[in-house]
Amino acid sequence: MRTEKHASIAQFSRPNKHLGQARRRTGHSAWRARYGRWAIVLAAWLGCVLPAGAGLPVETLRVPPGFRVELLTEAMPSAREMALSPAGILYVGSRTGKVYALPLQVPGATVRVVASGLEQPVGVAWRDGSLYVSAVSRVVRLDRIDSRLDDPPVPVVVSDRFPTETHHGWKFIAFGPDGKLYVPVGAPCNVCHRDEDRYANLMRMNADGSSLEVVARGIRNTVGFDWHPVTHELWFTDNGADMMGDDVPDDELNRITAPGQHFGYPFCHAGDVPDPEFGAGHPCSRYVPPVGKLGAHVAALGMRFYTGSNFPQAYRHNLFIAEHGSWNRSSKVGYRVVRVVLDAAGKVVRQEPFVEGWLRSERAWGRPVDVLVAPDGSLLVSDDYAGAVYRVRYTGK
Repeated sequence: MRTEKHASIAQFSRPNKHLGQARRRTGHSAWRARYGRWAIVLAAWLGCVLPAGAGLPVETLRVPPGFRVELLTEAMPSAREMALSPAGILYVGSRTGKVYALPLQVPGATVRVVASGLEQPVGVAWRDGSLYVSAVSRVVRLDRIDSRLDDPPVPVVVSDRFPTETHHGWKFIAFGPDGKLYVPVGAPCNVCHRDEDRYANLMRMNADGSSLEVVARGIRNTVGFDWHPVTHELWFTDNGADMMGDDVPDDELNRITAPGQHFGYPFCHAGDVPDPEFGAGHPCSRYVPPVGKLGAHVAALGMRFYTGSNFPQAYRHNLFIAEHGSWNRSSKVGYRVVRVVLDAAGKVVRQEPFVEGWLRSERAWGRPVDVLVAPDGSLLVSDDYAGAVYRVRYTGK
């Protein structure tokens, strides 16, 4: 449904004149840069999940009272973004070159590989009978894939206009309420200043690859976004910079409310932390601050608003965010799924753990990447470290 809000968002491509060309970096700065119906069938099949003893200690995961975690599969190495087709087929991208499919509507179905040899095909999105897949510099399309799981079609190139750098080059993708495909382009570094019409932004294009334009700038590396089910505003996570300390800067939860907004990177981090190299002359007050600070180095990735009916009413329109977990902190944080409660005005009321237990005594056996609300109202969680997909449902017991 197109709204007046979407009509204003359609203007996102306004140039940002204060941005200059990328600068050569030496010494410390260079070091920083390196560094319907089928839902009923689905619900029945989802009850036939793998036992907790199938190789992963799923029984050790902790959830609020009344919830239960089950293992759907551990046969998807490096599982990343998830998408569901209307026929009930779960598609999952990866960083190993493969795209997986699991027919949830078929009891006892096995995982299929429907694409291989792609460059970090992390992102997947479904539209009009086709699966769209991100592959660093390209977005490709698998046509009529639901009926060809055992004989997948040759990928069709939709667009090859994205940068070739692999540092933050993997891309979460999604179709918006306006019918356009949204594609983020991360900064090709830890902290650097590059052309923001090319890097550190969020872009969108038509389903055929035409009319590529910038939506928002100053975004270091978003690996998750969704549209609020009521306001239709786009919300997204952004990973904070590394090498600035254990507790600085926070990962961000952001919301786009107007055309051409800039969210600070590389000049300002988390709304109030000037960058020691690029912050001079660029006060944080110039940029859009985050609506929520998610914690430093938690690696906030996939996020979705809860729109299902399985969870209690208090969870409706809450945000669920997958925290992939830290890699450069003296003690590990993240490695969990969190719930973010919002008030009627869209302000963050609180953040709390929803699923945790992948991290035990500084050792992780799993790393959540994406979350997805299934048609039966359960929440699916992908895990690239364990190569797994879990299902969280409310039983009331």
